Amino acid sequence: MKSYFRALTIAGSDSGGGAGIQADLKTFSALGCFGMSAITALTAQNTRVVTGIFPVPPEFIGQQIDAVMEDIGTDAVKIGMLHSPEVIEMVAKKLVQWHCPNIVLDPVMISKSGDNLLLSDAVHALKTILIPKAFIITPNLPEASVLLDQKVETIEDMTRAVKDLASLGCANVLLKGGHLTQEDSCDLLYRKDMDTLIRLPGTRINTPNSHGTGCTLSSAVCANLARGVALETAVKNAKAYITSALAAGANYTTGKGHGPVSHFYALWPEP
Repeated sequence: MKSYFRALTIAGSDSGGGAGIQADLKTFSALGCFGMSAITALTAQNTRVVTGIFPVPPEFIGQQIDAVMEDIGTDAVKIGMLHSPEVIEMVAKKLVQWHCPNIVLDPVMISKSGDNLLLSDAVHALKTILIPKAFIITPNLPEASVLLDQKVETIEDMTRAVKDLASLGCANVLLKGGHLTQEDSCDLLYRKDMDTLIRLPGTRINTPNSHGTGCTLSSAVCANLARGVALETAVKNAKAYITSALAAGANYTTGKGHGPVSHFYALWPEP
């Protein structure tokens, strides 16, 4: 019997379908992985606003992870929205208990609409408990600024920040430059074990449909790692995927705010 490549997402649910576990599972499926989930919070949100967050008790989050791992297992884990220190502690405990491989941590803090998704006292727990267990973290510039308690706004800032982020204990850092003001978007991949900094230029897609791009990119990295792809290639493949998904979704209207990317652009025929 054959086996699927397996990927587990531990994140919040987006009722609008563009981000969170919905984006993660779509990405896993599009990239050839069997996706599983442990939901950390329910959100009431759409393309414009988050109107409510209903946290899942830490014990039940742990129960979800146990249920998946004791039966199915996983080849990689993507971690997204973790709203409180107690949830972070539970997730970290389960990652160690089950010896989870290829942990991709997307330190989600603020939604595309500007709503806070992480309690202020959870930042310290994220930095000290969970980041040291990650194989790679994928912050954007605002998230890096919060983690380092300093402004990260330019490519020069990014070059300094990647090593500071790695010093928090993770093995690798993908610092995303989507918030740069320059015409082209540039990400930086820092590999701590090799002390190498890889510049990853990218074409900026002019579209309002960018809801869930961070979730999608980190999930694409996770899916590639689950399939056994080496880190640098996994990141490059993930960047190519999100760029194509943004471009394919640019001509669609979904909601009245920041619409989603087109996760299944390679599978769905044009209407």
